[in-house]
Amino acid sequence: MTQSIVIQVGQCGNQIGCRFWDLALREHAAHNKSGVYDEALGSFFRNVDNRYEDLPNVDAGDTKTKIRSLKARAVMIDMEEGVVNEMVKGSVGELFDHRQLITDVSGCGNNWAVGHKLYGVQYRDHIIECVRRAAEQCDCLQCFFIIHSMGGGTGSGVGTSILSVLEDEFPEIYRFVTAVYPSSDDDVITSPYNSVLAMHQLTEHADCVMPIENQALHDICHKINQAFPSDKPGKRVAMATVGKVTTEGSLAAGAVKSRGGNASAEEKPFDRMNNIVANLLLNLTSSSRFEGNLNVDLNEISTNLVPFPKLHYLVASQTPLYAVSDMHMPPRRLDQMFTDAFSRDHQLIRADPKNSLYLACGLICRGNLHVSDIRRNIDRLRPSLRFIHWNTDGWKTGLCSVPPVGQPYSLLALANNTCIRNTFTDLKDRFYRLYKRKAHMHHYTEVEGMEASQFAQSLESLTELISEYQELETMQPQEVPRLEAAS
Repeated sequence: MTQSIVIQVGQCGNQIGCRFWDLALREHAAHNKSGVYDEALGSFFRNVDNRYEDLPNVDAGDTKTKIRSLKARAVMIDMEEGVVNEMVKGSVGELFDHRQLITDVSGCGNNWAVGHKLYGVQYRDHIIECVRRAAEQCDCLQCFFIIHSMGGGTGSGVGTSILSVLEDEFPEIYRFVTAVYPSSDDDVITSPYNSVLAMHQLTEHADCVMPIENQALHDICHKINQAFPSDKPGKRVAMATVGKVTTEGSLAAGAVKSRGGNASAEEKPFDRMNNIVANLLLNLTSSSRFEGNLNVDLNEISTNLVPFPKLHYLVASQTPLYAVSDMHMPPRRLDQMFTDAFSRDHQLIRADPKNSLYLACGLICRGNLHVSDIRRNIDRLRPSLRFIHWNTDGWKTGLCSVPPVGQPYSLLALANNTCIRNTFTDLKDRFYRLYKRKAHMHHYTEVEGMEASQFAQSLESLTELISEYQELETMQPQEVPRLEAAS
């Protein structure tokens, strides 16, 4: 079984990460009825021997009374300590090794240059030490998952500086990035600067990027709220305890309990949005954590869905879409689930893949499905989807037998589609509205190591990326020369 390390950067990255660990532990607890530490848990958790620090009266030779506990394979970084401190004190706080936390107190002031050029350099050695420690505790490290936002300073700046560190120190390990893009009406006026400067780094140093738009998440949550008002009786599943491995090695991950009530009274404003992204990561990593008839390694996603090195941005959609509250509703029919996964309402960016060109598409299914179900639906959907002429059969499919908690099945679709250029074009336009007036640039160039030329370089990189997608969109199939008949 392979292992992966999650690197959470900034307020957004750490809040999404906290939801991921909460939901992952719940998922393993529901599946692992015996509670014994196994390979599935080992993919993202390690079993730690706490020795006898808290048991002064226990004989050191009495191995039967050892206390062992789960620790997440995580590195948490934030240049403001508030969110990380809250996580450590929260319900999943015991999962985190305090040696894997990197915090400061001043923050990055929503400035990519401060995060990338100042803190990225200042904490480089510390970051390498934490990542290397986590890597040494893996038997077969396959992937780094980096979670961060694009609009702020720490997520965009420190988050992308980590990519170059990982490329230098661990060149053979895949780098998957979940990047949350700001809305057009974002409160941070310089978020277009931060996003475009960060995108240059993502294009150059990431293996695979799954862009998530804040506005798309907001729209999804709004639709869920309309369909299931908060005063409507619902079902919520909450973890009562953090995972612990007892003397015999059993997992007491807890009491999973259901209760009705108003979810909004206990939820924080972004919990529902963060929950959707956390579920994306759960579905993406399901084959790494559980058995299946057609499991997909993470390296296969990059190999099969990224035909050109820099065109590694994947449009994600998933079904079912639920927020923190799991509402009383019948599961979607199987064929309808596949249809939903290719509708705009289930996408995590606002785009229209059906009217654009697919370079490749991946389907990661979970639960009570058969390979024949996947093939039947691919054949049904194929005529309505336009694939590039040299990859008309560009489907990668995976089937994990363990469904999400409370659902019979789920589907995650990852599309390498030229529609992503529209998202990037909107970002470029917002960037240029600031850049043409040189507005706020002095806040960046006054940071040591930051040159004004990096704005132009990042803009050029984004323009070239958009152009490459555009060229593929307009590419016509090459005519195949006819063979002359023998005379």
